[in-house]
Amino acid sequence: MAFFTNVDATQKFRLGTIVKDTAGNEYIYLKGVASVVAEDWVVYDEAFVTTRTVANSLGPVAIAMAAVDATTKFGWFGVSGKFAGDVATGGDNAKVWVTSTAGRVDNTDVAVDLVSNAVQRSATASNSATFQIRYPFCLNEVYN
Repeated sequence: MAFFTNVDATQKFRLGTIVKDTAGNEYIYLKGVASVVAEDWVVYDEAFVTTRTVANSLGPVAIAMAAVDATTKFGWFGVSGKFAGDVATGGDNAKVWVTSTAGRVDNTDVAVDLVSNAVQRSATASNSATFQIRYPFCLNEVYN
């Protein structure tokens, strides 16, 4: 796991590289953005540049493994498997929606903000929970 929490000041892998750990979790190598901390939810674009999720986010979603907190930094983000993520409210087996708080999700149904392919798998404790994800995506349209 330590490898996936590394933050690189210079790019060490091709952006978009996907690797799997021994537990079967998959990670993608992305460019960071200001204020990202471990467990933040981000969307990323076709250039593999991240933006912290907020209401009306659009695109593929990942969870930060470390504080990849500048556009001059690079790191690993979870895209498939079981990961800790930042959450306002929620519970075991809850659907996931992005919120107006950057990088955080909750279980409040907001029609255009569902994160598809993501399920909360533990109780919320100290704004953190375990999530099961499989290449999650925000569509920014009525989906539920």
